[in-house]
Order: sequence, then structure tokens, then C-alpha cells
Amino acid sequence: MSRSRRKTPIVGITTAESDKPFKVAEHRRERRAVNAALALGSEPPHALRFGDPWKSDKDGKHYVAEPTADLLRK
Repeated sequence: MSRSRRKTPIVGITTAESDKPFKVAEHRRERRAVNAALALGSEPPHALRFGDPWKSDKDGKHYVAEPTADLLRK
């Protein structure tokens, strides 16, 4: 598998190495909101209110017109 290459040159638009800190913070925020709503006896908020990928440090993906070898590595 050392010669395998990515077939489609799509890479992330990023200012961060990973989405993990963003996802951890958003899941924590969701758990706190759900627990608060359950404690008050109201309906919990919808899950789509949390973890919007457009607010994260890694902000989507795009095609690379002229990909280099390092961008095509898996």
C-alpha cells in the first residue's frame, strides 16, 4: 500500500491540524444544554444547533487544480 495515492485531489481548508478540540467543545456544550433542559422539564434542544462545521477551524474542503505529490498522499 505504500504506492497508493489519493485519486481525487480534494483537501481541507484549514488553520488547524484536527477538528478534535472543536468537536469536544461542541459535544460538551450540547450535553450541558440537554442536561439543563431535562432538569427544567422542557424539551431538549435540537442536535443540529450544535457542532456547525462552518464554525470550526477546519472550514470545508476544496479541489486543488494542480496537486503536488504531498497533497495526494493518503
